[in-house]
Amino acid sequence: MKSLIEQFSHHIKEALESIKASSFQEPSRPIHNVLITGLGGSGIGGTIIAGLASNLSKVPVLVNKDYSIPAFVNENTLLVACSYSGNTEETVWATKEALKRGAIIACISSGGELMNIAREEKLNLLSMQGGNPPRSMFAYSFSYLAYILEFYGIARFNVKSDLENSIRLLEDSEEHCRQTAQQLAHKLKGTIPVIYAVSGQAGIASRWRQQFNENAKMLCWEAEIPEMNHNELVGWEGGSDNFAAVFLRNSTDFDRNQKRIEIIKEIIGQKTSTLLEIWSKGETPLQRTFYLVHLGDWISYFLSELNQVDILDIKSIDRLKSELSKVPH
Repeated sequence: MKSLIEQFSHHIKEALESIKASSFQEPSRPIHNVLITGLGGSGIGGTIIAGLASNLSKVPVLVNKDYSIPAFVNENTLLVACSYSGNTEETVWATKEALKRGAIIACISSGGELMNIAREEKLNLLSMQGGNPPRSMFAYSFSYLAYILEFYGIARFNVKSDLENSIRLLEDSEEHCRQTAQQLAHKLKGTIPVIYAVSGQAGIASRWRQQFNENAKMLCWEAEIPEMNHNELVGWEGGSDNFAAVFLRNSTDFDRNQKRIEIIKEIIGQKTSTLLEIWSKGETPLQRTFYLVHLGDWISYFLSELNQVDILDIKSIDRLKSELSKVPH
């Protein structure tokens, strides 16, 4: 896993090359809504890009993490199916249902049944090398999603130039990023982290939680500001030093939310001595996302070392899939 995290900026380079070499078919009809379907490491890119697109898109961009798809999906829906292996059963089922309804479909995968469907149905497809943990391939899926939304006219990200600038940002900040991650991992060891981000950025907090879960074998959760102000903030009355509050911040966050965070810090700071702020780097939403995701990945790696766990072990998920395989479809 360490080598895969080290290759993060290289993955963006390869994704950019694939994007430049792609020859997508133009849609034959207007798009009224977008549904991105995918789960786990394959689906988190959709969660994040949907949040970023909320202020850019004139049509709804939603995410789906189930076998079924919403009733609104029809011939004017763009469905983006994301499955790294191509065999995520929920995603394959959702894609087949979208085909029945005549939706416009684009796929992101490294192989498996989803890639077969894409080729048989002549769907727009972006692929990547297989054989790695899906969570380690975020740079590809996120880059591809940004491009797909741009190609279909949903959200203008200036993807190609933004990916190039993101590569430079990550390469220039790599050593500092690792050092910062190592320091933060030591502060988080032995705690239950609670990751906070503002509306539109909450998907990044979800990514941190997922990486802490899978890589470091830690329980944690994430919540969104300002929503958590109306419920979870009161829950901190039962807080203690067993918990750590982590705020993912951007200089561009809405000023009222910035003020909320300052007040929240004072309240939560009375219940735990571990309160961390992590500020993003970058000039655009895509750049800031890549930076924070990469930093979170490194923190999860160092936590796996401190916790003395096997970062690649996902036997609980493997057991679940094994048991499900015995159940007739």
